[in-house]
Amino acid sequence: MRAKQVPAPYWLTSNVSCAKRRRNLRHENESIAETSVTEKMIVLEKEFIVANKLGIHARVAAQIVKVASQYQSEIWILKGGNRVNGKSILDLLTLVCPHGSKVHVSACGPDAPDALNALATLFQTKFGEM
Repeated sequence: MRAKQVPAPYWLTSNVSCAKRRRNLRHENESIAETSVTEKMIVLEKEFIVANKLGIHARVAAQIVKVASQYQSEIWILKGGNRVNGKSILDLLTLVCPHGSKVHVSACGPDAPDALNALATLFQTKFGEM
């Protein structure tokens, strides 16, 4: 069987690994990126009470992830010393948040106020449950 020829754009043009090339490019542009990112970084935190009867179960976790994923900011949810990513359904389910649980939500990024407001609306409406 004859080996396929790899098209020209996919040939290795350098002996330097891809990771090392990315690292070098990142260091060159780091000072410019740092100033623009730190100027726009906003960190907001708020505590919510899980008011729906069933707590944070799979459907509710999916709603949180759907809302959190619409924003560029990092979303972190803390309960009982466990801090999880608000954009990960599996992480949210590991928190085990029954009715009446207090969760601390933090948003870090340029659109943090909008993200936190959207999540606040979700908690206040009891995730659409009665």
